[in-house]
Amino acid sequence: MPRLSLTMKEGTVVQWFKKEGETVRKGEPLVEVLSEKVTYDVEAPESGVLRRIIVVEGSNVLVDVAMGIIASPDEALPTEIETPPVTQSVKAEAVATQPLDTAETELTQRVLASPAAKRLAKELGVDLAHVSGTGPEGRIVEDDVKHFAEQALGQPRVRETIPLVGIRKTTAERLSLSARTAPHSTITMEVDMTNAAKLREAKSVSYTDLLVKAVATALKEHPLINSTLADDQIKVFEDINVGVAVATENGLVVPVVHNADRLAATEISSVVKELAEKARLGKLAKEDVTGGTFTITNLGMYDVKVFIPIINPPETAILGVGRVTEKTVIVEKEVKAKPVMELSLSFDHRVVDGAPAALFLQKIKQILETRIEA
Repeated sequence: MPRLSLTMKEGTVVQWFKKEGETVRKGEPLVEVLSEKVTYDVEAPESGVLRRIIVVEGSNVLVDVAMGIIASPDEALPTEIETPPVTQSVKAEAVATQPLDTAETELTQRVLASPAAKRLAKELGVDLAHVSGTGPEGRIVEDDVKHFAEQALGQPRVRETIPLVGIRKTTAERLSLSARTAPHSTITMEVDMTNAAKLREAKSVSYTDLLVKAVATALKEHPLINSTLADDQIKVFEDINVGVAVATENGLVVPVVHNADRLAATEISSVVKELAEKARLGKLAKEDVTGGTFTITNLGMYDVKVFIPIINPPETAILGVGRVTEKTVIVEKEVKAKPVMELSLSFDHRVVDGAPAALFLQKIKQILETRIEA
């Protein structure tokens, strides 16, 4: 399993493009792997024959673990090939729960049950004689044992079990790491979006596009926010690359607008639309999701007014964006309504104190209210 990024610890084998015994050429795509929410085609390092697939499709293994063996047709393979530790194997689990349809099993076992069901029943102390089977010919499968045990304990029945794999697993691990290691502090601020709303209509851009522009501009004036903490050193980035969180069917991904400070809002809009489409189609490339220095996550389209986001590691801060609402204000003794938006800045208190963080958020507010440009 190759290391495809600095933070990668493990990868998932999505599919093999060759079967055991097939010839492979050096440099041709051999296996598709998933890491950091992006899939990659790993090329064959040498020419030869794919003699052995060690890691099956759907399995997660650590970086540098052998996934297969390429050798010449007559080359002797090791007599014992150790199966690497697998952190999650969707296919292996599916195979384990399949019923055995051998005559020997049916003749020697009084209760028809899959091996996985028997194993689970033994662990939970369940008598299979009392369990109703839903498998072929009434065979007891693993879910039957689970449902029986849940009912016996008065627990609610489980509708389905969703493996924590792929993008969802990566998100869970990264955000858990962030919550454990970075002392989060969050401040909120209300922004008058009157000026931004006019620009949004005039230039056909979204609020997110304008926020990316405002954040990139503010980061130039507050570079400490555009940093990371590594090995007891605060490393301030030269590049300003703003990630925009996008929800997909498979989970949350964060494509990155590189050098956002050098782009106009209309140019940012084009980039964001392209990245969002690639994200929904699962076509994001490695360069699309790496190199971020700051992240924006917008839940305004879901009627969320304010929320506290978790920092996207290894970055120092993240901006949470709520919905635009109408607020009644008094202007020159007249009652008027204006559009306002709540912004929430979560930041790593090891790197940034409250006052500098507030000044940065205040700068974003000022840009949006007075001098945002498309």
